Amino acid sequence: MLNEKRLYSPGPTENMLEINGVEVEDTFCEAFEGVYSRIIVTAKYRWLLKKAAYSATALPSTVFGESEGGVEAWLSPQETPDGRIGAILQIWVAKSKKSMDVLMREMGKRIRQGILVVPTTRIFNATQSDTHFDAEVNVGRCGDGYEWEERRWGREVVVVPIMFGEFVIERKIGYAEGVAGGNIWFFCESEDAALEAGEASVEALKDVEGVITSFDICSAGSKVETKYPEIGPTTNHYYCPTLKGKIPNSKVPEGVKSIPEIVINGISIKSVKKAMYICMDVASRIDGVVKLSTGNYGGRLGKYRIYLKDLLEKYS
Repeated sequence: MLNEKRLYSPGPTENMLEINGVEVEDTFCEAFEGVYSRIIVTAKYRWLLKKAAYSATALPSTVFGESEGGVEAWLSPQETPDGRIGAILQIWVAKSKKSMDVLMREMGKRIRQGILVVPTTRIFNATQSDTHFDAEVNVGRCGDGYEWEERRWGREVVVVPIMFGEFVIERKIGYAEGVAGGNIWFFCESEDAALEAGEASVEALKDVEGVITSFDICSAGSKVETKYPEIGPTTNHYYCPTLKGKIPNSKVPEGVKSIPEIVINGISIKSVKKAMYICMDVASRIDGVVKLSTGNYGGRLGKYRIYLKDLLEKYS
């Protein structure tokens, strides 16, 4: 997630919440401002589309000043500009004074090395925004001056000659501000329950417009304090089940063997809140999920506070 340096959540309170009979900790998620670009990738065959989509969105690395991404949805030929199968992808960077420069660099890297190199792929803008960057600069010029512009499918595109044939990208790719780092934790009695709950939640979010899960099922939440600041975020030892009984301040409940996290980025605070609630609802129906919570930084770092209690009251 963006700036993934999480403090442990508050301990249990007297006024516990619940959903579908599963305990929900009365705490809040601390989310952040981010900048994203939303694109449509198309390809001739599904195996090529999946290769491009997963390659371009792999390796979340915003904690190292880079980017993270995810697949928002898979599209039918009727839903894409060129009438082929496609996918909506999102690429995110942390908001800063240099957000646009970082995003343009990262988009160029992920498109050129993750999508352009996959045969038959094309890219179209899917960001509803008045702000754009010029894809001719960070992608088109890899044609070494032999690229050209055309109007195809009702859009202005750059055509890059490549050894396989050609690569086509819409010239103006939009970017906008959104909300990053929404998250839900599942306290589970077994690894299998954790995987089942995580998989079901990630799959359910494919129906929520505008959100991605940049890690899908994240197995390693982190925290602010660390013995090794030079390497960045380190393990959230308070919530490591294997450390229960070995450290005096473990926050792992009795019988809990696995605590996965679903990290959510979205084009609006509304979409992130809806996605967090869906994760709670879906996971609470899985046998072996005994508690739900979320992570925060004590309210010191993120702009947004999303209280689980509010989500239950709004969507239940």
